[in-house]
Amino acid sequence: MLAHWRAESQKWPMDYWLLGLLIMLVMMGLMMVASSSVAISEQRFGHPNHYLIRQIISMGLGLFAAYLFFHVPLGMWENNRGKLFLFGVLLLVAVLIFGREINGSKRWLPLGIMNFQPSEFMKLVIVIFMAGYLDRHASAVKENLGAVTRLALPFGVMAILLLLEPDYGSTFVIAIMITGMLLIAGAPWRYFALTVLPMVVILVALVVNSEYRMARVTSFLDPWQDPFGAGYQLTQALIASGSGEWFGTGLGGSVQKLLYLPDAHTDFLFSIYGEEFGFIGVVFLVLLYLAILHRLFRIGHKAWNANHVFGSMVCFGIGIWIILQAGINMGVNLGAFPTKGLTLPFMSYGGSSLLMMSIAMAVVFRVDYETRFYPRPKPEKVTEAMPDEKTASKESVKTSPQKKTPKKGVKVKTS
Repeated sequence: MLAHWRAESQKWPMDYWLLGLLIMLVMMGLMMVASSSVAISEQRFGHPNHYLIRQIISMGLGLFAAYLFFHVPLGMWENNRGKLFLFGVLLLVAVLIFGREINGSKRWLPLGIMNFQPSEFMKLVIVIFMAGYLDRHASAVKENLGAVTRLALPFGVMAILLLLEPDYGSTFVIAIMITGMLLIAGAPWRYFALTVLPMVVILVALVVNSEYRMARVTSFLDPWQDPFGAGYQLTQALIASGSGEWFGTGLGGSVQKLLYLPDAHTDFLFSIYGEEFGFIGVVFLVLLYLAILHRLFRIGHKAWNANHVFGSMVCFGIGIWIILQAGINMGVNLGAFPTKGLTLPFMSYGGSSLLMMSIAMAVVFRVDYETRFYPRPKPEKVTEAMPDEKTASKESVKTSPQKKTPKKGVKVKTS
């Protein structure tokens, strides 16, 4: 039966298993945004569904954008990856000049109907740029250190702009994404030190030289030292997660969302989810993200076998992006990491994140579509002789002495 299902799934125009998992995750996200934002929405706007309505609008924009970008051939992304990277850098510059400042960070460009976060766009651009680079320089990356160091200039400029916002979480996620794609492409493990360690050193230096950032780190290490000051948000998140116990308080039964836990519908939605659905619900959510990662890597593996190297690396990069951001968000909510300002993919409230994740998944489905119906022939490795050797071999065949049978009556002279 399993073999039959696999055979039937090959006839599908796309991976319906992945589509079903994403629909389930998005529906859970809408449900949790509706539940976690009731009190804050009532306080700020006078009705409980303000954030839910905006999230539904963002989801509608994401679906429309996904439909459009699904019809974009992979070749268009690959051929214009440099232009996309320059456009992303310009957006990062623009947000520093014209951006909207929230909680001391300039990360959002006001677009009227929504605030757009260029760092979310940059994550997708990095995946496409790296996929194209690895497609063209795969062998060089495995053998030549210079092929990796060439990436230092463009990514260094991007990292500086992100740190000026500041957006340390996105900078760290992008560094891990780049490293992960390099390792999957076959680069040696020592390149991990070249890509991640400098970023870690810079982040540590910025934390040490800032009292505000140092306070956030120390509060993360022991939030109970100042439970009503620097550690307030984390202590409330831990209370929410612990209150869920095994099976949770039930949908809508959270107490911490009633203006006790700040950002309950954005960065700390996972804590409200844990409170309402308990440990069993958290395990289910983790398994759901792992299942999505499995489908993404499966599509990437199939694309690799069909010689769509660019599409394969895109799937691997997007898979790393989603699982890494989800893991960091959960870790922040559970007190394992300092607060990063990263959303829970497809669940937390945020138009930019939902929009860019939808476009990213549309690109993945395009990879799956082209892999199924337009596989590329394997490049033939033919070891040919040099032109002079070919000519010489042909002439030697023509002029080589052939053994002839002597005619009758003719004496053959032998030495």
